[in-house]
Amino acid sequence: MRNETTSRYHGAAAPHGMDTEHPNWDEIYARGPRWDIGRPQPAFLALAESGAISGRVLDVGCGTGEHVLMCAALGLDATGVDISRVAIDAAERKAYERGLNARFLRHDVRRLAELGESFDTVLDSGLLVHVINDEQDRVAYLQGLRAVVRPGGRYFVLCFRGPRNGSGPRHLVCEDVTACFTEGWRVDATEETTLDSLTDEDGIPAWLIALTRI
Repeated sequence: MRNETTSRYHGAAAPHGMDTEHPNWDEIYARGPRWDIGRPQPAFLALAESGAISGRVLDVGCGTGEHVLMCAALGLDATGVDISRVAIDAAERKAYERGLNARFLRHDVRRLAELGESFDTVLDSGLLVHVINDEQDRVAYLQGLRAVVRPGGRYFVLCFRGPRNGSGPRHLVCEDVTACFTEGWRVDATEETTLDSLTDEDGIPAWLIALTRI
């Protein structure tokens, strides 16, 4: 199969980690983050195998591309966006080596509307937690998400789960997430699950939340 990976950068601000006050995602991916496990997260793999992921797919904060490549292997039109050039380059190499058609863009997740495209399914594995506590970033991300998900389209988010009295963005209760989607969305399902990790033998507690754009 001919490889059709594409790498572009959209927007002046840095995506995934945003600006200089946020983490340096190139450095993080150069070191090898614990969530970069070299395969899809089991929760998303199960969705793919069930047929829940369909149509044109966008993976926001795609990292080194495992979920995009999972979708491409199923014959889906799959695009991944991320701030990190290191991550995007790694994703493109994987696509080439596996002979898969996939598209990877270096793009600001707060400017999704600038893609000028619509998608049937959006995947978010660990991205939302990086914008949820900053009102400006959160609003920009959610507005962009509404712009790119067609009516009736699905949004699946995997995010860190923790107690209400926890500290930091990784301590979210389900309501922290669903409160972001009270207008223009329907919450279809919430499920306790785990994220596989290179450093956490038992996985990281997580939520899998499925929503539909209405």
